[in-house]
Amino acid sequence: MKVGDKVKFDFAGRKKEGTVSKVFSSTVYLKVDFDKDKQKTVKRKVSQLDSRKSKKK
Repeated sequence: MKVGDKVKFDFAGRKKEGTVSKVFSSTVYLKVDFDKDKQKTVKRKVSQLDSRKSKKK
């Protein structure tokens, strides 16, 4: 997983897509577009993201 990759993750029972902005050993910061808040930063653990994306480092 690298900066700029598109990643799908669960948010409020739905799948959202975000762009990776920062990557650390166990956490990832994503930029996500919501209806009323564009380019919001969301923090997730690597283990919570799509398993096929998190295995690529």
